Amino acid sequence: MLNMGGPSTVPETHDFLKNLFLDGDLIPLPFQSILAPIIAKRRTPQIEKQYEDIGGGSPILHYTKLQGERMAAILDELHPATAPHKSYVAFRYARPLTDETARQMKADGVKRAVAFTQYPQYSCSTTGSSLNELYRRGRAGEAGDVEWSVIDRWGTHPGFIEAVAQNIERALAKFPAERRSDTVLLFSAHSLPMSVVNRGDPYVLEVSASVSAVMDRLGHSNPYRLVWQSQVGPSAWMGMQTSEAIKGLARLGRKQVVLVPIAFTSDHIETLYELDLEYVKEGEELGMEIYRAESLNDSPVFIRALADLAATHLKDYSSGKIGPTNLQLNLRCPGCTNATCGAQKEWFARGGR
Repeated sequence: MLNMGGPSTVPETHDFLKNLFLDGDLIPLPFQSILAPIIAKRRTPQIEKQYEDIGGGSPILHYTKLQGERMAAILDELHPATAPHKSYVAFRYARPLTDETARQMKADGVKRAVAFTQYPQYSCSTTGSSLNELYRRGRAGEAGDVEWSVIDRWGTHPGFIEAVAQNIERALAKFPAERRSDTVLLFSAHSLPMSVVNRGDPYVLEVSASVSAVMDRLGHSNPYRLVWQSQVGPSAWMGMQTSEAIKGLARLGRKQVVLVPIAFTSDHIETLYELDLEYVKEGEELGMEIYRAESLNDSPVFIRALADLAATHLKDYSSGKIGPTNLQLNLRCPGCTNATCGAQKEWFARGGR
């Protein structure tokens, strides 16, 4: 189960930030190996305070483990031909890092594995970065002799859409029925640098498709917008920013809002601090009634969706209906100049051989 991860305790924050800023797939920087440690050191005190404010660390590892264990149990029933199933967590920037997980898989004697992204929508900077790191570790033999296949995106899966829609409906229920339909739904996703968007990255399109599917499920019951959060640094990022959208809605007299995390599958700092403690507070100070739809966390509907995704993938792979990767993953962004990306796609397309 591939994801960015987060520091489980406050002292892990610096290493998390250093790993994050060293990743050119996520945040391209000039002189990256020199600048990244400097930026991480400068930002650590501020980010440590934010993790303290949300309880002393990120819960993403707790929820990813929980989701994986429950998914594997359901998967044993849905696809007994490949049972028993076991989930492993491979984070990009926090422990357990990909190299740790690769070594554990080798020690456990794993021979068949699915690289299952926990980012619903694909981006070269998120899923692509995790696959690049897994490719480097796999090619070096750190995971042992494993036959790989990939689940690389699932942003319109009916179970995922249903889980998100149910959480929105619970948030909307906090408003009186007579004015519930006036509430604006602000779907908030992690932003991307425009340098990534402009090379042809599919993330913005895929997040938009998720939003469209959720609104179809809700019967277009409310006005909505897709906005973007978590911009870092002075360069141009995808907008508009969530904070600016909240201010704009208040100025226009739209004082009822539900914030919807559409690209996150569990709580972490972007939901618990940025959405809950910053944006909700900003809205309330502007006289708004503003709530956040819950993250998917331990949602049984969502966990069953993960199991369904994995079962369908294993069944279709075993029958020869699909190969190790799909056509979209095999297509590089038109503006891609990253040689590792091309080599990674070829490696996974051969099943990691």
